[in-house]
Amino acid sequence: MSRIVYVNGTYVPEAEAKLSVFDRGLLFADAVYEVTAVIDGKLLDFPGHMARLRRSLAELRLPSPGSDQEILAIHRELLARNALIQGHIYLMVTRGEADRDFVWPKDGTPPSFVLFTQKRDAIETREAIEGLRVITVPDLRWGRRDIKTVQLLYPSLAKMEAKSRGKDDAWMVEDGTITEGTSNNAYIVTQDGTIVTRALGHDILHGITRAAIMKVAGELALHVEERPFTLAEAQGAREAFITSAGAFVTPVVEIDETPIGDGRPGPIARRLRTAYLEAALAQAI
Repeated sequence: MSRIVYVNGTYVPEAEAKLSVFDRGLLFADAVYEVTAVIDGKLLDFPGHMARLRRSLAELRLPSPGSDQEILAIHRELLARNALIQGHIYLMVTRGEADRDFVWPKDGTPPSFVLFTQKRDAIETREAIEGLRVITVPDLRWGRRDIKTVQLLYPSLAKMEAKSRGKDDAWMVEDGTITEGTSNNAYIVTQDGTIVTRALGHDILHGITRAAIMKVAGELALHVEERPFTLAEAQGAREAFITSAGAFVTPVVEIDETPIGDGRPGPIARRLRTAYLEAALAQAI
């Protein structure tokens, strides 16, 4: 059965969903997005996603498509209309429709606002159980990775490079240190049990799951250092893992053909995944 999607104020079957060929999201990737996980028909970390959406809109001076409560109502309507139990809701805001021009359209041009659902068959995926095998690639993205834009061409190329080598994902490297994965934040666990992840800045996405994991780690009395780490440090780590709204906490068991630890998912990543899901579900709406 066809999904029902939301496009600029209307709920329509996906085959009938349309945006103008002059939409700036298509012409310039002049748009931001969010992805909210759904488990048991409830939205995980929704307030965090709305806070990041507001920040992204402000950074690009994009108009708001509605209040948080109005956006929440659309999410809930899509959950109901698509009977979504497990999966994600994707949200995109563009600068709207205008003749192609690098100059922005006049003030008052309405933004385009699109949401759709995507079903997820299982929470415990192969990757979560067996761990990810990743490669490294140079980080060639633009300098404002903290804004969640739809400019995802390079991460897509990096992901496909990993797939072409029979691996699961790619970690990107800049100035000799790991920045993040193609759609996730990156972490290692040192031999003394310290969790290391890059500090927030313009060079990585301010992950909503990352923020939740930092809180969970503190509650579990796990030590976290926010600093860059090198590929050599990652390959010599006890464990490695990633976080995102789609992967939650997923172990990394190999980097550039080098096994991490004993080459199997480690106990800290597994413990964080369990604790995160318990906490997120307890607060889901």
